[in-house]
Amino acid sequence: MKWLAKFIYHNILGWRVVGSENLDPAAIKKAVIIAVPHTSWHDFYIGILARKIIGLKANFVGKKELFAFPIGWFFRSLGGAPVDRYTNENKVDAIAKIFEGKEEFRLALAPEGTRKKVKEWRTGFYYIAKKAKVPIIMITFDFENKQNKISKPFYPTDDKEADFKFMHKFFEGVKGKIPEYS
Repeated sequence: MKWLAKFIYHNILGWRVVGSENLDPAAIKKAVIIAVPHTSWHDFYIGILARKIIGLKANFVGKKELFAFPIGWFFRSLGGAPVDRYTNENKVDAIAKIFEGKEEFRLALAPEGTRKKVKEWRTGFYYIAKKAKVPIIMITFDFENKQNKISKPFYPTDDKEADFKFMHKFFEGVKGKIPEYS
């Protein structure tokens, strides 16, 4: 199926991956992957194709109700892990526990938290990476240049402001499917 993903991604859609050498799936077993900008549902299939081409198993979290029978098997097969939204447990702690319990877990998410234009990213991904002691890997959804650019793994420091400035710089000038939401 990798050949089909490559054919669709490269030949039909005209996309390319830049910086895949920064991401060795065998060496980076755990990470928080942030994909920016998230402006459209088209990001989903571009991301699915890119992860197949790179050979990266990426995971996501969702409300536990999504993982009930009969469709739960499908979400798990895509790399999903359930989170109970109704417990008193802090969500950062709950997701950090998922990292602890897995040998391999790469959480992919959009720090905007929505497909609309936002002034500031949500910070949960940052605190999850710090709590789980895993790097953050940045991946662009650059529709203008039709590329997914991948950063080197970045370990958050104790200077949140500097870290966010560094991460925002990586995504500077990147245009999503809906440019005004970028």
